[in-house]
Amino acid sequence: MSFDYADAPYPIRADIAAAHRRFWERLAGPGAWWTGPERLAIARESRAALTCGLCRKRRAALSPYATPGRHDHGPGLSDAAVDAVHRVVTDQSRISARWIADNDAGGLSKPAYVELVGIVVAMVSVDEFHSALGLPLEPLPEPRPGDISRYLPAHLSDDIGFVPTIPPDGTVGAEADLWPVGRTANVVRALSLVPDAVRDWIDLGSAQYLSFREMGNFTQNSDRAIDRKQIELIAGRVSSYNECFY
Repeated sequence: MSFDYADAPYPIRADIAAAHRRFWERLAGPGAWWTGPERLAIARESRAALTCGLCRKRRAALSPYATPGRHDHGPGLSDAAVDAVHRVVTDQSRISARWIADNDAGGLSKPAYVELVGIVVAMVSVDEFHSALGLPLEPLPEPRPGDISRYLPAHLSDDIGFVPTIPPDGTVGAEADLWPVGRTANVVRALSLVPDAVRDWIDLGSAQYLSFREMGNFTQNSDRAIDRKQIELIAGRVSSYNECFY
């Protein structure tokens, strides 16, 4: 069984392992804009970026455009997609609206980029959970066949960020489960051009952090070993270490 935490140095809640398994199952299949093999290639590149020589040089350079070269990477993705994965992992603070627009014009569409970001975000969440506990990374699953859906939400807005998102009052119909109409935050809307990316983020975040419902509980959570103040202290320290915009 995947994500067997029996040998972990600390007890791991069953809901965390279950959330990881659910994401692994979704990762292996086709999404809205990437096939199963392509989604797994994105996952592999999210790991490869950490040891990429070009990424290391770019990170130290004044501008990411001042360092020529090619990424250390495997097969299955275009150069533009590889570059996007590596930038999101190693140099996300210097991603610009122009870079995304240029990629959109060059073949890496904004919806495909958002799905790619969603995969990387989820992969980093799962992999860093393992690394923090000194556990080996989970082997990637085998890809499943199937066609991409090219699904786009019915309601989109260009009022925030570099890509279209569902507006706060736009979670109706097929998107009704994403958040209560009119009650959300921009960080939740960020991946909503690809609703399944939001669903993955919510599912993992609910297990590894807090669900939306639990965020309103400022006392002790019944299934947590530490209280809300301690949870937020850790979350704030991690956000600071990662130079989180929020």
